[in-house]
Amino acid sequence: MSDIERESMEYDVVIVGAGPAGLSAAIRLKQQNADLNVVVLEKGSEVGAHILSGAVLDTCGLDKLIPDWKDKGAPINVPVKKDNFLVLGPAGHLRVPNWPMPPLMNNHGNYIVSMANVCRWMAGQAEELGVEIFPGMACSDLVFGDNGEVKGVVAGVFGLEEDGSYGPNTEPGMELHGKYVFISEGVRGSLAKEIIAKYDLQAGRDAPKFGLGMKEIWEIDPEKHHEGTVTHTMGWPLGKNAGGGSFIYHLENNQVFVGFVVHLNYKNPHLYPYMEFQRFKHHPEIAKLLEGGKRVAYGARAISEGGYQSMPKASFPGGALLGCSVGLVNVPRIKGNHNAMLSGIAAADAAVKAIAAGRSGDELAEYEDELRTGDVAKDLKKVRNVKPLWSKFGLTASLVLGGFDMWVQSLLGFSPFGTVKHGKNDAQATGKAADFPIIDYPKPDGKLSFDRLTNVSFSATNHEESQPCHLKLTNPDLPIKVNLPEYAEPAQRYCPAGVYEVVEEDGKDPRFVINFQNCVHCKTCDIKDPSQNITWTVPQGGDGPNYPNM
Repeated sequence: MSDIERESMEYDVVIVGAGPAGLSAAIRLKQQNADLNVVVLEKGSEVGAHILSGAVLDTCGLDKLIPDWKDKGAPINVPVKKDNFLVLGPAGHLRVPNWPMPPLMNNHGNYIVSMANVCRWMAGQAEELGVEIFPGMACSDLVFGDNGEVKGVVAGVFGLEEDGSYGPNTEPGMELHGKYVFISEGVRGSLAKEIIAKYDLQAGRDAPKFGLGMKEIWEIDPEKHHEGTVTHTMGWPLGKNAGGGSFIYHLENNQVFVGFVVHLNYKNPHLYPYMEFQRFKHHPEIAKLLEGGKRVAYGARAISEGGYQSMPKASFPGGALLGCSVGLVNVPRIKGNHNAMLSGIAAADAAVKAIAAGRSGDELAEYEDELRTGDVAKDLKKVRNVKPLWSKFGLTASLVLGGFDMWVQSLLGFSPFGTVKHGKNDAQATGKAADFPIIDYPKPDGKLSFDRLTNVSFSATNHEESQPCHLKLTNPDLPIKVNLPEYAEPAQRYCPAGVYEVVEEDGKDPRFVINFQNCVHCKTCDIKDPSQNITWTVPQGGDGPNYPNM
């Protein structure tokens, strides 16, 4: 749309995404130089509306950014008091004792939090320092400079025609230019994906890997509530069908976060991650906790699981990738928010030095060096083999091998395995439907388990229906001609929001239908589609889920 005339605004640093990484960068920039002009653009209707995380927070990143966060009223109030690790079978469980766990797996000193609320608080801290934050501003395009560098973004396009064209009521948005542009969109963001491809930032790095995390908030019987208790489970119901597990975190007000993660490198295309989550809640150990309670919220998002060896180069001409745009989750700890914050701090420090030296639009090599060698690298390198070992050898063997590897690295500083490769990406890992059994899932009972569309209503998701579909098919024929006969069209199952369906009517050919209004912006379709035919892009600003305190 180079022929579209837009107004432009100039900043020192433009930040896309008001998550922990982007907000940390904004705060750090203003702490280091109060005169810098910094803007944060957030596609959600408000800061926190699109934030979904477990979350048990390691505060090391926040300690570095705002050491007096307690005195400043951060919504971080529930310290972890008890850690449980369970391996589930169909009817029972085995508790894994805490003593053989590597020290890094200990959650004491961490806090159970709503990262949506933490981000809302961080946004307030940023605004007090003079950061401009614009929610409801989806960034749909990049702006490039004369030398091919990223110069800015296009934000705030509204009212496109259904076919994507500009009509009489279209607001063309604005260009926001910066000396540097930070991309902190979260997992598999559309701008980050474009940047990684344009500058070949994945070259020499392992394949990116992902999981799908689904989460419900429950209010439970006060007698069953144990504030500060953290429970992680593995095993049933996934078994050998897929890697993954659950988390159950007891926060305040008799609420628990109940979450379920499925690694997206599963082979059987008949697997239905959402229904695995719903089935999980019927395990006797889980059911007795939730019975008599009520679910009050639901959401889902992809999780970066590739770790250290999968991180793309984080600096590019004109800016940097932050947080989950790089993939900084420590998989065995199920934590990434601390690394997201540390990445934002590091990027800000590099940009402050560059701007002070009169630079702009170049690569922040200092940031890339810090990510690969500093605190984030130290956190991720020692766990880099856990996920690929799990994928290659299964749950039981990986518990032993992964635990051994983490212990050796903690004590001796090296891995006996070196660096284990991930192999195929998650789309390539999908097998043919004819080679795997169909999985029979029990019908949700409406008390502990729920159908997808009912649960999506608890995410407060909304999209203006007259806009173009933000889920783009490279080839509209592939879902029916290829994915349906070869893979039983897994989009019907891997999407946790019921966006995709194959409609078969008497006497008519099947149709592939995209109900984009349901989309909770998890990006699973962009990752898992076996034909890599779906590209997730941003809808107009403010659309999508409206998470209260995920």
